Amino acid sequence: MATRNLINLEAGHKAFDIRPLLAGVSLGVNEGERIGIVGRNGGGKSTLLKVLAGEEPLDSGRVAHSGELRFGTLTQNDTAPANATVREVVLGDLDEHEWAGNRRIREILLGLFGGFNEELFARKFHSLSGGERRRVNLAKLLISDLNLIFLDEPTNHLDVEGVAWLAGYLKERRDLAILVITHDRWFLDEVAEQTWEVVDGEVLAYDGGYSAFVLSKAERARQEKVEATKRNMLIRKELAWLRRGAPARTSKPKFRIDAANTLIENEPPIRNATQLLNFAQNRLGKTVYELHQADIEIAGKKLLQDIYWNVGPGDRIGIVGVNGAGKTTLIRTLLEEIPVAGGKLVTGVTVKPAYLSQHLEELDPTWRVLEAVEKVATRVELGDGTELSASQLCEKLGFSPDAQWTPVGDLSGGERRRLQLTRLLMDSPNVLVLDEPTNDFDVETLTSLEDLLDSFGGSLLVISHDRYFLERVCDRFVGLLGDKTLRDLPGGIEEYLALRFAQEGQEINSKPAAKQSNSVQSREARKELQKVERQMAKLQEKKRELESVQASAGSDHEQLMVFMHELTIVSNELEALEERWLELSELTDGLSN
Repeated sequence: MATRNLINLEAGHKAFDIRPLLAGVSLGVNEGERIGIVGRNGGGKSTLLKVLAGEEPLDSGRVAHSGELRFGTLTQNDTAPANATVREVVLGDLDEHEWAGNRRIREILLGLFGGFNEELFARKFHSLSGGERRRVNLAKLLISDLNLIFLDEPTNHLDVEGVAWLAGYLKERRDLAILVITHDRWFLDEVAEQTWEVVDGEVLAYDGGYSAFVLSKAERARQEKVEATKRNMLIRKELAWLRRGAPARTSKPKFRIDAANTLIENEPPIRNATQLLNFAQNRLGKTVYELHQADIEIAGKKLLQDIYWNVGPGDRIGIVGVNGAGKTTLIRTLLEEIPVAGGKLVTGVTVKPAYLSQHLEELDPTWRVLEAVEKVATRVELGDGTELSASQLCEKLGFSPDAQWTPVGDLSGGERRRLQLTRLLMDSPNVLVLDEPTNDFDVETLTSLEDLLDSFGGSLLVISHDRYFLERVCDRFVGLLGDKTLRDLPGGIEEYLALRFAQEGQEINSKPAAKQSNSVQSREARKELQKVERQMAKLQEKKRELESVQASAGSDHEQLMVFMHELTIVSNELEALEERWLELSELTDGLSN
């Protein structure tokens, strides 16, 4: 049966002032399509959604809605009628027997709120936190009888578990067409089957989610023989990460492997771990932070008890956890903003931290962007010999040469956050602590930030709900599950989510038998996948060492032959492991769908 068209845009033009956001754009949305929308902030993504929804008039062109269309929108501003309760917002005038007998509604309430929470549903909407408001409006939208939903940054204010649940739920709802704007690249990969890039008034369409988008964009640039500009180099580095990086990012090879290998065959590793570690040790010595049998509390409430934790030079640690478990309190304790309630904190004598909090720094609104940065320093050395001027660092974080003359008072929230981060980095810290650093950043800025952090020669601690960002910049993970413990997570965020779902009783035995079998197989495959990845990492390190000593062997032919023989053995073992890794990746992908 042919797929019906829901919305059609023909030759759409839309401009604000003299800048065209849409310039003769034609496209359509069909039943069941899942489309991710990416592009720079201010480039027209939200305008495109509003145009398609009929909320923003076109300057010229035409938008047509099918008579079958039933759509709803989740905006970045979570609103509800004055004095409305959560129950009224989510369930409207449905009687209890109506919603309680509806399996889909029960599933949504369970996934977003842990079930029908009488206390929460009696509260006024305006009294809720940002995360609570987002879940309430999501629940309202998903419960409604719709066949198309527009989502503008749906993962904002959601924790890692919330994002994982939403992605899984939307993948199951094949009756829904979805258009989603998000900077959460993990979410895009999970949900989107097409990607639209809004750039320079055009909407460029690509098949697949974010991973496929990166490949297609890089391959298109190669085929057109476009010069390797800074932007294209960042795309190539991102592609190298997707193919070689953390397991959770590379476990969905939706693109052609041969094409990807061709594009990245000469691409170096995203970070030179040995060089950065040496640089970090030179700057920090052996001790950064040590907690010895520490108790951590705030306002008399004990959050962590009897903790031993060591943060060493060059460590790049992602911190995930339940809301209220003490993630921010933990890092504020390390920074000595909050004293330990028991035990001991040891801080290295050379530690010079910089802390990007969730609160924006107040700056003189009359300063220009570049002036605000140069008041900290005019040049900065990040590591591995990387030295940047204030202007160069501004440009890396999304402030073009022209934008660097913008008054601080005219900046948006996202731009102010970028400025805050730029000023922190200009102070040459050797420990960087980031609390939700990705808020209000577009995908391009995030890619630039990740590229910048790759050359940071110090210790890095990151709290974030952005799973892609965490896996991209961190090498280790710890979790706070609300039980007053701090757990190492060698299995990364997948391990954290498994612990959380088990903790909440959402284990395998609550699933249908077929899914139960798939879940068991998937778990075993993931365990083997992690084992293979550890073996690959060791062999890759050994290969680099052999290549290094081979280069230094010079004219000693006997020694050279020995090294070449060993290198051949290691390369063959590595190739066999890579083949097995691809098999397991495809297996886990198939079992999870």
